[in-house]
Amino acid sequence: MLRFANASAFYLFWLLPLLALFLVFAFRAKTRALQRFGNLELLQKLIANTSRKRQIGKAVVFLLAVALIFLALARPQIGTRFEEVKRQGVDVLVAIDVSVSMLARDVPPSRLEKAKHEVSTLIDLLRGDRIGLIAYAGVSFVQCPLTLDYGAANIFLDIMDPDLIPTPGTAIGAAINKALETFEHKERKYKVLILITDGEDHSGEALKAAEEAERQGVIIYTVGIGSPQGEPIPVDPGNLSQGAFKKDRQGQVVITRLDEVTLEKIALQTGGKYYRATTGEEEMKRIYGEIAAMEKKELGSRQYAQFEDRFQIVLGLALVLLMIEPLIPERKRVRREWRGRFM
Repeated sequence: MLRFANASAFYLFWLLPLLALFLVFAFRAKTRALQRFGNLELLQKLIANTSRKRQIGKAVVFLLAVALIFLALARPQIGTRFEEVKRQGVDVLVAIDVSVSMLARDVPPSRLEKAKHEVSTLIDLLRGDRIGLIAYAGVSFVQCPLTLDYGAANIFLDIMDPDLIPTPGTAIGAAINKALETFEHKERKYKVLILITDGEDHSGEALKAAEEAERQGVIIYTVGIGSPQGEPIPVDPGNLSQGAFKKDRQGQVVITRLDEVTLEKIALQTGGKYYRATTGEEEMKRIYGEIAAMEKKELGSRQYAQFEDRFQIVLGLALVLLMIEPLIPERKRVRREWRGRFM
């Protein structure tokens, strides 16, 4: 089956009539230039051996070579071959804290928006690894199952919001356990969990869940969002007056603080690392660097039909014609008989 990979190159063939007109103009200009040398009788003697057919033949060979070059640019392809491409990588689950404390604005525009941007950066870095998303607050659920479709993962990421989970609180342990349920249990490697949170854990089960993750071969990286000094939680993000912040039963404004100690313990328990979120998001690049260095597993393979390029043949013919064209003489061969006298 013949096909052309760059069919737009056929528009170049519109240049051939213009090139032919240019050659006709060049021939006539050459004749006019010769006429300036002298009278018509002398001119006829000078060009007596010139063959108009050979001149036309040279022009045709040149135009044919140019046409073949244009055809080669269209990349003709004939025949196919099947190539199997195997995808290798690790399974990466990202658990994002969507509790109301993530609405705090000590990290602009908010902790949650910063967390989502961190995950988006990670997705852009991934090359062949599967990614999944877990949303958690008082409870956890899988927002996006493990997938190689990074576009779909970004869509699920965009809709993460505290309204997704009506149960208040922050249960890091539940998020870790949900990740353990999502990973394949038959393997004790190729599994990474990234926790992105302010570190507040109301369940007290985080370290116990981290111990179970270690037994199952899951490496946990933790990314802290927020500041240790603390920040009030806006009830209405559009209204930041004093009365718009969350208060406890005594009427005091609730201050949410980044708990780095807990996040460090979780990461160290499983052989991972803790990072605090930064403006440049270098922590995600470092985490991906460690993921990229891990042992990979085969995540699937596909067969792709590769069309065979044949433009080399067409281009070769064009080059041959371009080499032949200068060798074609414009003058006829004249046989001369020499008569010599011997003395």
